[in-house]
Amino acid sequence: MNKVEMTEAIFVAKAAKKETWVNLAKIVGISDVFLVSAALGQNSLSAEDAEKLCAALSLPAEVGAALQAFPMKGMDPQLLQDPVIYRLQEIVYVYGPTIKEVIHEKLGNGIMSAIDFTMSVDKEENPNGDRVVINMNGKFLPYKKW
Repeated sequence: MNKVEMTEAIFVAKAAKKETWVNLAKIVGISDVFLVSAALGQNSLSAEDAEKLCAALSLPAEVGAALQAFPMKGMDPQLLQDPVIYRLQEIVYVYGPTIKEVIHEKLGNGIMSAIDFTMSVDKEENPNGDRVVINMNGKFLPYKKW
């Protein structure tokens, strides 16, 4: 089973069982953001975590094996047409240089790791319209001098 087939099987089972990512993440014992990224094929799960997800969704061992396979990271360029993904990309286009400047001023010449990294997505209720709160936390990696 490849990652595309795995993703389809997970999403079909999740819908059939009327499950939520938050609940599935609690069952597996990882964050909902990381679980979704694994289900979409962008990260892999340990054997134990894959088994827990497959048990919760009554999925076969082939799905668990695909969840454990190391991913080819990246995105289909067509997905950039999705309004949510496009707006996130737009935020980086507009504020990326600002974020870079502030990182350099506060931490020095380096980058934020996307490997030693966590992220959460939350909802903030607001009378003027609910807000999306995205918290990204990556280890600072200074550029090496030699």
